[in-house]
Amino acid sequence: MSIYLDNAATTFPKPEEVYRAADRTLRAVGVAPGRGGHSRSVEAARIVFQAREALAELLGIGESSRIVFTHSATEGLNLAVKGLVRPGDHLVTTSMEHNSLARPLHHAAATGVEVTWVQSDPAGYVTAAQIMSALRPETKLVAMTHCSNVTGAVNPVEEIGPLLRERGVRFLVDGAQSTGSYPIDVDAMQIDLFAAPGHKGLYGPPGTGFLYIAPGIELEPLLHGGTGSGSSELTQPVSLPERYESGTVNTPALAGLLAGVEFVAARGVASIHAFEMALVDRMIKGLAAIPGVTVYTPDDGRPRCAVVSFTITGMDPSHIGFVLDHRYGIAVRVGLHCAPLAHKSIGTFPLGTVRVSPGLFNTEQDIDRFVAAVAELAGTAR
Repeated sequence: MSIYLDNAATTFPKPEEVYRAADRTLRAVGVAPGRGGHSRSVEAARIVFQAREALAELLGIGESSRIVFTHSATEGLNLAVKGLVRPGDHLVTTSMEHNSLARPLHHAAATGVEVTWVQSDPAGYVTAAQIMSALRPETKLVAMTHCSNVTGAVNPVEEIGPLLRERGVRFLVDGAQSTGSYPIDVDAMQIDLFAAPGHKGLYGPPGTGFLYIAPGIELEPLLHGGTGSGSSELTQPVSLPERYESGTVNTPALAGLLAGVEFVAARGVASIHAFEMALVDRMIKGLAAIPGVTVYTPDDGRPRCAVVSFTITGMDPSHIGFVLDHRYGIAVRVGLHCAPLAHKSIGTFPLGTVRVSPGLFNTEQDIDRFVAAVAELAGTAR
């Protein structure tokens, strides 16, 4: 039986109710929301509204209309960065960013935006003090990941948010690895812009994501077009969420996302996090006991999410992943994980690491089989 340990990329399997919701919506509703007054269109609009409401409830967001649906966290991050900053602005970010944020920031720098990259420690952490010391009078935005997709390090956004709010600096958080599996209260953390995908810790289908935009923030849309409202005008609507949702949204996928969010809420994010951390602790303990294995995920009491990176001395990570898949039936992620700057920060560039990310549908037996397989591989390397 195969073992899937690549949940940081996309959770699999999905809860059965996610499959059923997407299938039912495609078959029984099957039309666009907000594109007509007939019952099917009204039902589609209800599903999309309920998905927004469920996300707002799960993440501590007061106004669900300020949640904009996107096809991915990447789109949401691009909307936030490109919609807010202008040449001459100063931004602060970290050396641990995924390319979904690092590349828009690099593009902004090429257009005249100045970007300060705060260096993490070797485990992938940055401190609130580091972020605050990088601010300037002209700083407009701090943009950073909540949880590293390479080491699992969780950064103190709950400390940084209030400090930035006091100084009038906007705060963009990439919640790709933490949403659904790490407790988040966006309003309490004083996060201004929060992007996340639907297909990871929320157990929704691929092609779903969202961006939360706090009151008082005006972003230039990435797209202009039909929104199902204000059709008499050639200008883009100003009301949310329509301003940022041009084109027909993927209602069947959002129905699946709604089911995924309800699944997570019913189990409780804190409970999910505790379950995943138990698997991670078991994995790190097992890997650390194997000669030749180096683990890059922190095990010192600091906050973590369910991501473990490791290498075996004398073996290319790509070869390790290939053998784990073809000989042992274990799926992991290898290489740079779309985060080259992070690997430079922890000293694993250019080959990268083997990344292992258990999820809610994994078991202790899965972890034990994985550790045993790595022990055999490390033995052959020696």
